[in-house]
Amino acid sequence: MDELLVAHVVALWGFGIAMVFGMVANKTQFCTMGALSDWVNFGSLTRFRAWLLAMAVAIALSQVMQLMGWIDLSTAIYRAPNFGWLGNSVGGLLFGIGMTLGSGCGQRTLVRVGGGNLKSLVVLLVLGITAYMTLRGLLAVVRIEVFQRTNLDLASYGVTDQGLPTLLASVFGIEPWIVTVTVSALVVLTLLCFVFKDGAFRASGENMLVGVALGLLVASAWYITGVIGFDDFDPVPFESVTFIAPVGNAINYLMTWTGSTIGFGIAVVFGILCGSLFYALASGGFRIETFSDRADMINHLIAGVLMGFGGVLALGCTVGQGVAGISTLSVGAILATGAIMLGSVVTTKVQYHMIDESFSKSLRRSLAELRLLPGSVK
Repeated sequence: MDELLVAHVVALWGFGIAMVFGMVANKTQFCTMGALSDWVNFGSLTRFRAWLLAMAVAIALSQVMQLMGWIDLSTAIYRAPNFGWLGNSVGGLLFGIGMTLGSGCGQRTLVRVGGGNLKSLVVLLVLGITAYMTLRGLLAVVRIEVFQRTNLDLASYGVTDQGLPTLLASVFGIEPWIVTVTVSALVVLTLLCFVFKDGAFRASGENMLVGVALGLLVASAWYITGVIGFDDFDPVPFESVTFIAPVGNAINYLMTWTGSTIGFGIAVVFGILCGSLFYALASGGFRIETFSDRADMINHLIAGVLMGFGGVLALGCTVGQGVAGISTLSVGAILATGAIMLGSVVTTKVQYHMIDESFSKSLRRSLAELRLLPGSVK
């Protein structure tokens, strides 16, 4: 099997599994931003538990494949010894703010475009262009000269990668595989206990479905690129599912098709779009939605920029870092996911308070309510 054929097989698998997930995501209306909003505004953790279930499934399956020797997660970008703590934190915050202003993360934006949402189409285009600029264009200068200069080289401390098991094994002098099994089991069991202790979640078939589907999507991607895509001479890049850099690469692919080769990430982007479109048309749910006013459009334009720039800095989104990165037990993924959540939660609270108050007062009140500032600043 030659190089081109391997790349095409991997792309076809990526398109197929993403199309299935696109249909599931459209049917269930899954959205991590919406899950955080439910938590902040209504105290409901039902949709949030679906995200945690996806993490648990992805960790369990990915780590089993790692222990069986099928894949090597230590070679994934999330586990690189070059620890980009500043990019993870600042990028995550910016992405969290952006996905709240844009009414959804990268995955939800793709699904909404497939359902006919023109607002999400604008976000997707701006996100993709900004992401590509941050990868290879004008904004790459900022990424390299400002953020990458602060990266911490763990190899200089004798640590081979930024995986949590690797760090713990280095500190306590225990065999890495023992730490991997122990940490994976503890994390997965903790997540599953928290997820299924809630009766409302157990009664929600759609949330369980999308949680399992997203976890399977991420784990399947590791298998497809790491096993099916392995070639002795020139293997395809080892990656899972993320929705920021691949959107930029997909736009570039469409513009330079005759001189480009489709990759796994690009195929996943097209698969999500097609799956969502297919379900929307089949179910009668396809609806054209446009901006309500000028302020709505401005918010979505800003959202696209923040998500594209922040997502590349953070090395992923709520799926790229929040599920795929977490499945590798990467410290950077944990930091980035926490920053995304913080950015989204603060923005949600600020938006709520700005109904009656100024931005500065809303920000102070929101930070105080989250105990990030003293209560007296309200």
